Amino acid sequence: MVSSRQYRIRNSFLVPLGLLLILLLTLMAVCLNQGQPRGKIVLLGIMVLPVFGLFLESVFRRVTIDGKGVRVDKLFRRALVAFEDITALETVAVRKRVFLTLCAGEDFLIISNTYGRFPELVGQILAGTPAEAITEETRKMAEKPPRKDSDVISCWLAVLLVLFILYAQLFSQSS
Repeated sequence: MVSSRQYRIRNSFLVPLGLLLILLLTLMAVCLNQGQPRGKIVLLGIMVLPVFGLFLESVFRRVTIDGKGVRVDKLFRRALVAFEDITALETVAVRKRVFLTLCAGEDFLIISNTYGRFPELVGQILAGTPAEAITEETRKMAEKPPRKDSDVISCWLAVLLVLFILYAQLFSQSS
């Protein structure tokens, strides 16, 4: 029996993403306050929208595994696959990004290694899935699931870049 567990997107990604969103909104407020050209503000707005969407989607995304199956909660939607209905558990790996695909007839779930405690998550899914549905590639990946940190590093670099732009914006107007 698989005990009930919940997995969320890693905080090591959510923290810099949230900080990036706050910094972009701060930069937009500074530009508005300084009376910067509309084009600059519109461009910032265009940058804020996808960051805001990604942040919201990441904050609300959860995988819950219990004795019955796997449930994925996303912003405004939910999907559930019962362990007994799983016909295939496959793995797709692109560099260090891993995607688990749980197939159950017409339904399927895709779970990536952006979740915290991913090795534990994989172990729980394998424990509940019928053995004949698990591919050999998935079994191999489960022995040592890869961790991908480039998204976290990229997010921190974006934070540093926006901090630099914000600094330049604030102090270029004061002279």
